[in-house]
Amino acid sequence: QVQPVESGGGLVQAGGSLRLSCTASGRTFNFYATGWFRQASGKEREVVAAISRDGGSTAYADSVKGRSTSSLDNAKKTQYLQMNSLKPEDTDVYYCAAGFRSTISTTPRGYDYWGQGTQVTVSS
Repeated sequence: QVQPVESGGGLVQAGGSLRLSCTASGRTFNFYATGWFRQASGKEREVVAAISRDGGSTAYADSVKGRSTSSLDNAKKTQYLQMNSLKPEDTDVYYCAAGFRSTISTTPRGYDYWGQGTQVTVSS
């Protein structure tokens, strides 16, 4: 079993950048595909980025495509989400998730373990 732990959220001005980190507590992500989701109050959780178990395949939401990059460092047991050109509408709680699978999943159902979330706030 693996427990994702997020870090790196915070307050940033529009146009700025943040790098979110998701560290595996327990096992490494070697057996898990991972993803980032975000959820605003009263709304459903939606995918931001997803990466396959070997890090070779990625997928991004249209809203962040071209502005975000997901990468995996299994030696460090960490998955990263680099977010650039941030907009106020990117403000949300961001969750890291791990699924016992090799391929990408862009739906919450594809994941078995979830972190507690990290707040990202983008001011205009």
